[in-house]
Amino acid sequence: MKKYMLILLAFLIFQKWDSINAYVNPPPDYASLHDGAVVLYATDWCGYCEKMRNFLAEQNIPYHEYDIEKSNEGRHQYESLGGNGGVPMTLINGNVVRGYAPQRVMEYLK
Repeated sequence: MKKYMLILLAFLIFQKWDSINAYVNPPPDYASLHDGAVVLYATDWCGYCEKMRNFLAEQNIPYHEYDIEKSNEGRHQYESLGGNGGVPMTLINGNVVRGYAPQRVMEYLK
């Protein structure tokens, strides 16, 4: 019986590892590095990144941008926030928005 309980516990830990890891090692507050501004992780060739830049500019939303292909610090932050190759990725008040999603950006700015 103890063997089955141990296997069940190991399975549950495996299933919830991301949540456990985020609780034990919370990601750094990168927004505080930029006075709470929105942080955009992007590349210069990405069309949706350009659309996000234009959206932020049109809405007069101050932001700091990292080109994840040119900035080591930007790449490190991007990866530590769960970036897996998709851009743009936007950090707003500790919330990550993946892709071009202006509605979600505005929700997190409220």
